[in-house]
Amino acid sequence: MPAVARLKPGQFFSPEEWAGLSASSTWKGLALVAHCWAVILTAAALGVWIPWLIPLSVMIIGTRQLGLAILMHEAAHAGVHPNLKVNDWVGHWLCAVPVGASLDAYRPYHLSHHKYAQQAEDPDLVLSAPFPVTRASMRRKIIRDLTGQTFFKQRIAPLFRTLAPDEDLPEGARVTARSALPFLAVNALLLAGAVLAGAGWAYVVLWLLPLATWFPLVTRLRNIAEHACVENSEIDPLRQARTTRVAGWERAFIAPYWVNFHAEHHIFMHLPCWSLPRAHRLLAAKGVTQAMEVAPGYGTVLKEASGRAA
Repeated sequence: MPAVARLKPGQFFSPEEWAGLSASSTWKGLALVAHCWAVILTAAALGVWIPWLIPLSVMIIGTRQLGLAILMHEAAHAGVHPNLKVNDWVGHWLCAVPVGASLDAYRPYHLSHHKYAQQAEDPDLVLSAPFPVTRASMRRKIIRDLTGQTFFKQRIAPLFRTLAPDEDLPEGARVTARSALPFLAVNALLLAGAVLAGAGWAYVVLWLLPLATWFPLVTRLRNIAEHACVENSEIDPLRQARTTRVAGWERAFIAPYWVNFHAEHHIFMHLPCWSLPRAHRLLAAKGVTQAMEVAPGYGTVLKEASGRAA
């Protein structure tokens, strides 16, 4: 099939509006990466200092591990820094590798997703095509995430065997097989840092545990919200993805760094992530969002995605 149709910014924004939205920055992307790691380290310190807050720390850290993946995604679009060498080094070593991914492997796969969004050639179609599913199926997926089964399949199994495709293992997950050694090396450094800080157990409880439980869950929620159950998405450029409105707690525990504005990202894929909220407000003021897929929250999306009769 041909590549999906592209819309021109001039159809929606004045030159002044677009210039403000699309402006690159030498510091904003780097500041987001620093913020992400600062939140992870603060939440880990909180869990070490006040152990009964460990469950909260696990959720915060797991969400910021997703944040690292989101910032890797930003780097795949050259959005972390205007200098491509800086962009790629930060996106790979500080964002992708710690959570078991590879920027070099992810970028061509992800750009193919944009080129063929929701069409047969889309490598991410396997993430949205099965939905809606039954409530029982959704419950099983969530249990697999929270019990570490998804983590084992996507992060541990690649160390021992060649991965076979199935409903939970898109090509995007298989790129982890090509980043196993850097992942182990960086995690060895994280373990060494925890040991030197006198809290070696914290690496397991406050890094590996979130990576094995909350991170897969919020990654699944993100994937479902972005493309599942979006009508006419294969032909309408305004409906190739979904934007999900979020409350403050959802930004903290599910959707960091404006990842919920996925419709705007697909329409204007080179916009930096920090410009997506303003783009959404401008589109809403112009009445464009009425033609887009916009959900009032993740609960609504999950209800729709698990609404198939048994």
